[in-house]
Amino acid sequence: MEYVCDAPHKRTWFRLMTEGEAVAESLEMRHAVEKHYRRERERAIEAFQPRTSVFIEQDIGKEDHIRRSMPLFLTLRDEEGKALVTAMLPPKGKGSGGCIIVGPGNTDPYPEHADAIKALADHYRITLDRVSCYPYRR
Repeated sequence: MEYVCDAPHKRTWFRLMTEGEAVAESLEMRHAVEKHYRRERERAIEAFQPRTSVFIEQDIGKEDHIRRSMPLFLTLRDEEGKALVTAMLPPKGKGSGGCIIVGPGNTDPYPEHADAIKALADHYRITLDRVSCYPYRR
């Protein structure tokens, strides 16, 4: 995981960097972030265009491309390391749409963690309101 920013009440946002981290997040949070992570990574891999036809050099720059073009998969953790919220934001945290923010078991994280979500929104200078980002609202 990679540090992103701090949030109020000793909570911290981290970026999920590997499929293994996405698997662990899915298990702990009881939702399907792992499935979304894999799908988005495959899309990024398929979109990669090698800069050379030399076989041994074709993967140069591939991981950077994947990292730049994939949505951001983020986790909010408490000071003990417990997962509290999972977020998927547009690539580089820029642009509109494509935001999903959920709590354990796809519950609504906003009542308990709105201040931490606002800290993440402020960090990326985007709007992360409940209406746009929580997909299971009634």
